Amino acid sequence: MNQILITEKIYVTPELRRKKKIYKVLFVLSIFIIITLFSIYIYAEYDRNKEENISKNIMSFIEEQDNTTISEQENALIVKITQDATLNAEEYNQDDEVNSYGATATYTAPNGKTYDYIGRIAIPKIKIDYPILATTSEELLKVSICKFHGGNPNEVGNLCIAGHNYRRKGRFFSDVDQLVIGDIIEITDLSKRTLQYEIYDIHTVVPEDRSDTTQVTNGKKEVTIITCTDDSKQRIIVKCREKI
Repeated sequence: MNQILITEKIYVTPELRRKKKIYKVLFVLSIFIIITLFSIYIYAEYDRNKEENISKNIMSFIEEQDNTTISEQENALIVKITQDATLNAEEYNQDDEVNSYGATATYTAPNGKTYDYIGRIAIPKIKIDYPILATTSEELLKVSICKFHGGNPNEVGNLCIAGHNYRRKGRFFSDVDQLVIGDIIEITDLSKRTLQYEIYDIHTVVPEDRSDTTQVTNGKKEVTIITCTDDSKQRIIVKCREKI
């Protein structure tokens, strides 16, 4: 007995054509969005690496100065007195002993742009070593760790320094959340003196809370590290005091 195979003819309706066009447009659009986002990410990483390379150049410059004689340093190093305009002293309690002046050294990049710095910070536990730029701005925070408020490195008072949390191991203050009370940070000033500071408190605050930047330290030398939490909603505060 013969079997007759009948295939149904699929009719392409106007509605089906319309849906196919929509699917094609959405597919092309999604590919475009993915490529755009990927390009933005690549450019952001390139920009971050380029800016961070400046801090490495500054570190190399500092190390070169450490290896030169005093007479050579006088010709190579520009030291000047600058005013810290990063924060208005009126924002703080009148009891604060705000020291807004300090010595800075200047590094001139190959493109002619200059960067003032006041020393360097090293945190052995999380393996970072960066120059401390003399002031804070969005542009400078992409380059290195920055002085946010306070006096000079290794002097009586509270040196407050800020750095980005890029949530990437080994970059700026991204690994600060791994620190615990008792860990050591090292601050080197322009006279090449290195002091150790021991962490005595770690906590988080809202961005508007600046109470930890007070300069009332009862005659002690302190350092306050400031960075963002991973969700950027709060600030991680790491309080350190000179290790005696």
